Amino acid sequence: MDKKVYLETFGCQMNVVDSERIISLLAQIGYRQVDSAEEADLVLLNTCSVRDRAERKVYGHLGRFKPIKDRRPELIVGVGGCVAQQEGEKMLAETPYLDIVFGTHNIHKLPEMVLKVEGREGRFHETDFLDKETRLTLFPNRSEGDEVCRFVTIMQGCDNFCTYCVVPHVRGREISRSSAEILDEVRGLAADGMKEVTLIGQNVNSYGIQDERELSFAALLRAVADIDGIERIRFTTSHPKDMSDELIACFADLDKLCHHIHLPVQCGSDPILTKMNRGYSREEYLELVEKLRKACPDIRFSTDIIVGFPGESEADFEQTLDLVEQVRYADAFTFLYSPRPGTAAAEMEETLAPEVKQARFDRLIELQQQISETFWQDDVGKVLPVLVEGESKKGEGQYFGRTTWNRIVNFPGSPKLVGRTVMLRIVKNFRNSQLGEIVSD
Repeated sequence: MDKKVYLETFGCQMNVVDSERIISLLAQIGYRQVDSAEEADLVLLNTCSVRDRAERKVYGHLGRFKPIKDRRPELIVGVGGCVAQQEGEKMLAETPYLDIVFGTHNIHKLPEMVLKVEGREGRFHETDFLDKETRLTLFPNRSEGDEVCRFVTIMQGCDNFCTYCVVPHVRGREISRSSAEILDEVRGLAADGMKEVTLIGQNVNSYGIQDERELSFAALLRAVADIDGIERIRFTTSHPKDMSDELIACFADLDKLCHHIHLPVQCGSDPILTKMNRGYSREEYLELVEKLRKACPDIRFSTDIIVGFPGESEADFEQTLDLVEQVRYADAFTFLYSPRPGTAAAEMEETLAPEVKQARFDRLIELQQQISETFWQDDVGKVLPVLVEGESKKGEGQYFGRTTWNRIVNFPGSPKLVGRTVMLRIVKNFRNSQLGEIVSD
């Protein structure tokens, strides 16, 4: 029987990898992925709890599937990911047309739950945390595909407990995969024609630090770079407090390592950084930036910034603006602070009026946009190597790839270029991409 699954994914790269694993697992019980909930037998949301009002948005999103369920009661509806981990059985109680809730540690149980719902055995939820040993056996067997670039999970969870962050509460404590297993996976991807890998985790910089027998993250990067067939390496996300000199040296030594790093700062004020439990000072962060620029002069930075954290004064916010001016990020992901259930910051008193938060947010956005546009405008006329990833959504005959700085470039091309690095002249900028023309391939 041909069964169909429709899956929507929200949030970080970890959720993207989890969704790949979900599709692979469901294929084992006869499901293939489709692009429309209307034609599906199983509808799933893989959720993220980082953004403001995440729970409310998930419930609202689920509401889109109720009319389909009303017409076809046999439709199975499920929710996974961080919101599912956080809400648990409560989601079933509040959403009568929801059949399955599965947390971040229970993806491997999804096929069993789906089969039970198919057999009319009831509604199910699984949100228990698993111990380290069990979790380490559950990393995904990757599904086959013709992609050029893939994410490779190297660690999961987080031990930092930043006061605003829900990740340790929904992803669990930090664990690292064995380097041997990671390198075997990358070798397999290279053998299948993969050209670029992105090593991912909540804090890749802390990879292996809990096990003296393991490689450091920098040593792991060097081992990946030695694998034939892999042409580009990226990684995310980095925590500044764990950015070692050994890791910084990789940007000087490894030709395959892209000249871009996502280095979340969150705030430019020492008092607020302390309240956030970030583990570094403003000065230490700026020193890291300087070291990275010395190792790799054309490196570009992206970051995360929270506006309106409890206790943030105008002077604190001005310090953030000043840091943004000094670092000159190519991109910044900016957030208005909102309390997340179970975090320490949720117990802190908020004194800022919403309109003050919003005004500060708007000022930051305006400044960052000016800086970003300077980078992109400077690129016009440059000839840059771009790894071609596939057909663009911009129209027939358009293909796309990314520069070393992780900027998408669309250009007129052909299928034969996919998986190859071509030299493109940047001819035009858009808000989220650039337009290029082939100089040579």
